[in-house]
Amino acid sequence: MDDADYVVFLNLLKRYLSDDQAKDVKGRKYTSLHDDVELVSFCLMPNHFHLLMYLQTTTGITQLLRNVTASYSVYFNKRHGRVGHLFQERFKASMIDNEGYLDHISRYIHLNPMSFRTWEYSSLPYYLGTKSASWVKPERILQLFKDSEEYNAFVNDYVANDTMLNEIESELAG
Repeated sequence: MDDADYVVFLNLLKRYLSDDQAKDVKGRKYTSLHDDVELVSFCLMPNHFHLLMYLQTTTGITQLLRNVTASYSVYFNKRHGRVGHLFQERFKASMIDNEGYLDHISRYIHLNPMSFRTWEYSSLPYYLGTKSASWVKPERILQLFKDSEEYNAFVNDYVANDTMLNEIESELAG
């Protein structure tokens, strides 16, 4: 609904993926999934989100999404005076087994918002070096490029590769 909602969602990702294990107000440790999942790219949108993750364990993605979406639903319902389910369906996951798609998928994720250059709720600034955090791991994609400037040029070149982006979108939706 607003910036506060986006910030809470990002803080939940940080809670479960940070190097430092987070604690609640009573000092109890939250589940750490730092060794199970790497968040490579993300983009939060008003009615959905995209996450590109590298899995270290087979249950990491399920645990992360269960923890984040359950906590976020409680927060959101309380804040906005709602009850019931917030997310309509189970998450959709696609295994990427073609390394050649990785850079294109990250670009697709970053280009999701119309104003992708100024959208605050994506990992693009982490790729371009204007933000950094231990819980966002763009290195898996950036290693495919000479530097962040080359990745930036790749993102800017999306018009020429519109066909590839449409193919990825249809695969991920399937």
